[in-house]
Amino acid sequence: MLGFTLARLSYLNVSGSASSSFKEGASPGEWYHYHTGHYRIGLTLHLATCLPAGFLMVWQFVPLIRHKALLFHRINGYIIIILVLFSNTGALMIARRAFGGGLDTQSAVGVLVILTTGSIAMAYYNIKRLQIEQHRAWMLRAMFYLGTIITVRLIMALSALVITQIGDYYQVQTCGQVAYDYDSSSKAAKLYPECLNAPEDTPIVVSANFSGQREQVGAALGVGFGMAIWLALFMHLVGVEIYLGLTPAEGERLRRVSYEKQLEAGLRTLAVRV
Repeated sequence: MLGFTLARLSYLNVSGSASSSFKEGASPGEWYHYHTGHYRIGLTLHLATCLPAGFLMVWQFVPLIRHKALLFHRINGYIIIILVLFSNTGALMIARRAFGGGLDTQSAVGVLVILTTGSIAMAYYNIKRLQIEQHRAWMLRAMFYLGTIITVRLIMALSALVITQIGDYYQVQTCGQVAYDYDSSSKAAKLYPECLNAPEDTPIVVSANFSGQREQVGAALGVGFGMAIWLALFMHLVGVEIYLGLTPAEGERLRRVSYEKQLEAGLRTLAVRV
């Protein structure tokens, strides 16, 4: 998570001309949708919040900080919660255009937003009730779910290579999207004759080829994105439960700590239940 976040910090320069900016590093064809309007706002909001959240969340799981710098742990936790909520808002705003914005992608983003928001809400509720072991479990779930995007990148790259080898996968793009990517409407018309004197929103069929032209590379990535995010989400859903099942000692230790803190706070009902 830390490595991925540091590698993407340059994306905070959303529309810069530098090779490390999001505009230059985005999948071919994506910037056409993101460069203006509410998609631009959503993208900026998403990047400006998810990247700082990704950097800060790592320190929540450092034992020394949790034990010796509890105030930092609390304040940092509140900041992360706020950042994630805004990041999810931005993700929902751009889901319609993310890597083609198919229904599989939109539904996966929606489920991911529900899972992360719900897990954070449960973690917040449990820490307020001094149920620390449940707070740990729900925060781990939230962070595992948020880490899905890293696994998505790996699966998406592999699927693009496989799709290219198969050779009969296609994505629908528009003439305007291809022309904007090449910065030339004549280039788009030369590659796709149906774009000659056609409106920008004219749909065209683009072959998915990871080693082909720019729009074909974008198609190869876009075709597999919906599948990749669902598969990665499944892996992280199962993976975090396996991890929690493999670390029962920590859960039991925190359960005893919770019991003591609940007694100190006068929460007898909860303490007895624990």
